[in-house]
Amino acid sequence: MTPPLPPLVHPDLFHLTAAEGWLGLGDWQSAKDELEEIAPHLRAHPDVLRMRWIVYAAARHWELAAEVTATLARLLPNEPEGWSHHSIALYRLGRTAEARQTLLDVLERFPTEPILRYNLACYECQLGCLPAAREQLVRAFALAANAEYLRHQALADPDLEPLWPEIPTL
Repeated sequence: MTPPLPPLVHPDLFHLTAAEGWLGLGDWQSAKDELEEIAPHLRAHPDVLRMRWIVYAAARHWELAAEVTATLARLLPNEPEGWSHHSIALYRLGRTAEARQTLLDVLERFPTEPILRYNLACYECQLGCLPAAREQLVRAFALAANAEYLRHQALADPDLEPLWPEIPTL
């Protein structure tokens, strides 16, 4: 396994921070341009990849987002973020079964991560597997630091619409 890269420093950190600022202003193109100013050997740095994921998601460039998140998951296999984001990108590409399998493959590695269970519930629901979706959603609520907030989110999530009548009692 490759040793972790050191933290970004000036000027690369400046460009990463500027990209975040552009995103805050709703300008994903300028954010993307800032990321291109980062030294080429640091463009695979996890912090840069995380920001690139956000940029591609904001731009709805899901194919590029899937590539970036696959790299992030490969670089940081023991962190749930890359896997979660990769599944989302796959789902947005219409590859729901693959998104589900991505999470099923790593679920045991992250037994206390509610967002993985929540996303899995969404995919199960969209694939018509309502009992599995219900089970994952119950687990997500049990693991969430703020279950009521997550329940409120679920009630507004169109991916979970088939379960909306049940969500208040789960």
